[in-house]
Amino acid sequence: MSSPFRGPPVMPGSRFPQRLCGCLLLLLLLIPLSGLAEEEPSPERPLIIGGDSNYPPYEYLDEFNLPAGYNIELTKAVARVMGLDISIRLDSWGKMRRGLERGDVDLLMGMAHTRERRQQVDFSIPHAKVHQSIWIRNGNVAIGSVRDLPGKEVIVMKGSVMHDFMLEREIPANLFLVSTLADALKLLASGHHDCALVAKLPGEYLLSELQLDNIHPIAKSLVEQDYGFAVKKGQQELLARFNEGLTLLKKTGEYRRIREKWLGVLQSDGVSWASIIRYGALLLGPLLLGLVLISLWSRTLRRQVALRTEELEREIVERKRGAEELQVRQRQLLHADKMTSLGILTSGVAHEINNPNGLLQLSLPQLHKSWQDVEVILAEHYQQHGDFKLGWFNYSRMREEIPQMLSEMLASSNRIKRIVDDLKDFARRDDAGYNDAVDLQQVVESALRLVDNALRKATDNFSVDYARNLPKFRGNGHRIEQVVVNLLLNACQALENPAQAIRLRSGQCAAEPLLFLEIEDAGCGIDAEQLERITDPFFTTKRESGGTGLGLSISEGIVKDHNGRLEFSSSPGRGMRVRLLLPIYQEESYD
Repeated sequence: MSSPFRGPPVMPGSRFPQRLCGCLLLLLLLIPLSGLAEEEPSPERPLIIGGDSNYPPYEYLDEFNLPAGYNIELTKAVARVMGLDISIRLDSWGKMRRGLERGDVDLLMGMAHTRERRQQVDFSIPHAKVHQSIWIRNGNVAIGSVRDLPGKEVIVMKGSVMHDFMLEREIPANLFLVSTLADALKLLASGHHDCALVAKLPGEYLLSELQLDNIHPIAKSLVEQDYGFAVKKGQQELLARFNEGLTLLKKTGEYRRIREKWLGVLQSDGVSWASIIRYGALLLGPLLLGLVLISLWSRTLRRQVALRTEELEREIVERKRGAEELQVRQRQLLHADKMTSLGILTSGVAHEINNPNGLLQLSLPQLHKSWQDVEVILAEHYQQHGDFKLGWFNYSRMREEIPQMLSEMLASSNRIKRIVDDLKDFARRDDAGYNDAVDLQQVVESALRLVDNALRKATDNFSVDYARNLPKFRGNGHRIEQVVVNLLLNACQALENPAQAIRLRSGQCAAEPLLFLEIEDAGCGIDAEQLERITDPFFTTKRESGGTGLGLSISEGIVKDHNGRLEFSSSPGRGMRVRLLLPIYQEESYD
């Protein structure tokens, strides 16, 4: 290549010196030019940011085939605040993962954190939570947790975190691999295989988009995972820039705006008092309405039972019905007495109570976990800046009270569920036999839950003394539960003020193969003449307050059907003691 610099013409004799001078001049000019060329930086290529083309609402291609979603908007915001030049590419998840491994992709916008993946990639601070779920067809009751997966046909997206989950834990299921989550849901909805492993939030979005109405996720999440940016192992400088960008977005509030726009209340950053009050009202409103309806209905039923009882008394005196008809009528009155105690609306009200209570049981653990996550940040802020207001009180107080309040709310919700379940069992008519081995303590505990409110109103001094390692009795647990409830309610009604006590004790008779349950109250008591008639049908000392005189009569019949007996002892002003005696369960031997 000829030099761009040309000198004047030279004579033949002086050609070599002039050539030498020209070369030196050319070298002197090229040295600074080459130095300048080395000092001028070459333009950097844009960062290649990869993502899944079908993972809504995190990242997907919209109707115009353009990238959209939470990860897209968050990544663009980080690039803007950090001054980064990026190019976003969406394709199948398998291709994007291989692109990161080969170096064709610099960063993945969203990847679930797992211990095994940390050996291959480096993760940013999490910017979301992903709840992985088991999806089943409606009506499938065979799969309720990961313990039910062995031997089942499971649909999973190839290369996904749930594919890794199944392989790493060596769960002996038959895996059917698909390319996208949408393919997994469509395959399951079409009737193929047993279940699919799909993240809950993307699955809900795809369910609406694909208009599938015959599949759903099980209530409990399979696993909860942190979710954030991922780079190839060792790319700490790039990762630090994205972490810094996330921090800046959180301080300006833009991160929260993007999160609420795409993820909404499904992944809330915190718990507001307004939400707590709103969900509390959803629970208490139907509960109070149900209690009022039960009270009104019970009063109506008591009046109806009282009228019917008078008619029965006249019929018995006038016609003297035979034992067979009396037995049939007594069985009907047994069920009517149960309905009088609870009201025939029990099942309907229990369903209405369980709906909001189920929402509380689903939400409270998430709220508790959210508080644990955010408490670290609040504690750091407290150490750096001192105390501050959280709600109506200082953080130094609320950090102790909020976990306690959440725990108490969950415990109360569980107690409501137990009470409703006991009410439904108690109201359900049971015509089973009397040959089961029944735990007396479990029967008594179930009865105590049913009459807990009545006991609290009647006395401030209630005590229980269970004998340990009691054998079981032969009979029907639901029938004996009815007897215990009647005896406890009678004891409550006998008390004249809350200072009087009720004591319950269980044990095994020394002289006979019998179990005993003893209920003693310090109430008004009755005289010897009334005590002899206490189990007669329609005999009552509480008729003016709505008593029917059937409770103890029915209870004695139930106990006799169990080959047991009731023993009463009382005197006026000194309370009453009732002993329920039941035969111990013994295996029948055959020669």
